[in-house]
Amino acid sequence: MSDMRYIIIGIVFIFSGFLILGVFGHDYQIANTEASEFGECYEYYDDKEPVIVNCSSKIFDQTLFFAIVVALIGSGIISLIKGVKGKWDNDVRSEDMVGPGGDKNLEKD
Repeated sequence: MSDMRYIIIGIVFIFSGFLILGVFGHDYQIANTEASEFGECYEYYDDKEPVIVNCSSKIFDQTLFFAIVVALIGSGIISLIKGVKGKWDNDVRSEDMVGPGGDKNLEKD
């Protein structure tokens, strides 16, 4: 793959990680506070009363969500580093160059 592709993929992964965290993150923020302060965790709904749920399962869901977000952002950072450290177009051998001025180093027939 080209190095620019790695950079673009890295930017997309990082953007999608922060977008998912921003859009869906508010649903997963309260589990630790409920467990430590109140001892009971609730599942909240728009159309009915809150239901008591197991705190460990709610904390596990929160941890899994943040692990996915961290994996997306981390893979984006790795992809950016791979793209920046990779082989660029200026590393092309002179006989493999094409385009204007690419034939200067070749022997003319």
